[in-house]
Amino acid sequence: MVLTFDDGPSKVLPKLLDILKAEQVPAMFFWQSRLLYPERPWKRVLEDGHLIGTHTTKHLNLVKLSYEEQYREIQRSKEKIETITGNKVHYFRPPFGQYNSDTIQAAKDLDVTPVMWRIASIDWELKDNPQQIVDNVVENLEDGAVILLHELQQTVAVLPELIQAIKEKGYRLSLLEDA
Repeated sequence: MVLTFDDGPSKVLPKLLDILKAEQVPAMFFWQSRLLYPERPWKRVLEDGHLIGTHTTKHLNLVKLSYEEQYREIQRSKEKIETITGNKVHYFRPPFGQYNSDTIQAAKDLDVTPVMWRIASIDWELKDNPQQIVDNVVENLEDGAVILLHELQQTVAVLPELIQAIKEKGYRLSLLEDA
């Protein structure tokens, strides 16, 4: 299993990192580069053994853009993350999970691997019912699944319980390259 978090870096990132560290769980973060500033705790993400991928610059629906526009959106995001962190970006997640052949070609041309998900927590819609986030994931667990989460307060609230539930079902949480 792989935990992934989209749409950061956000204000809840330190809390997510505290939980992941306490649970000794690695994760992948797909960031909108427009939200990444040198002052954000990106160093801790890398020091704690997590991976940072691009989620584009502005979180636009790529299928509505030309190949050139998609390429620039991914390229600018990748370059900004690499410039700030000093680490090469290897992974990319298209916003909204929407992509087309141009998206795949742009990712290939930029040497980033697209990463989708098998289990959507629907955490972005469950601010008032965070327990459903856990249920949405646990009811769909399967070997090698990539789990879609977001850097949101409701996700922070249930993350320890979610990790424990996954472990209790006998699954190991790892990074994509280790899965």
